Amino acid sequence: MLDLIARFIEALLRLAWPASGRHRQHTGAPPPSPAPTAPTAPRRPSPHTAPLRGEDSRLVRPYLLAHEQGEQAKHQRGRRRALWLTVHGVDIGPRRIHGVEVVA
Repeated sequence: MLDLIARFIEALLRLAWPASGRHRQHTGAPPPSPAPTAPTAPRRPSPHTAPLRGEDSRLVRPYLLAHEQGEQAKHQRGRRRALWLTVHGVDIGPRRIHGVEVVA
């Protein structure tokens, strides 16, 4: 009984909705021809058609900038601390500060 109901519903659905895809049923009528259109002025190419390149865009992820700036600030603080300690007679830092050889 369930098989009979399923086949009946399937037949109703085939009548209600047209087939889709490559296996569409042909009714024998020729496909409608496109209506002629009036010539239009040439359009400018959209800037959104070509894929974006990273070099062309000024947008940068903010967390990358923040990380780079934090690293630069950390190195600068270390150099300033070493210079301040060197001026006060404590030698803990690198042997070169701002390109000048530091002697203990």
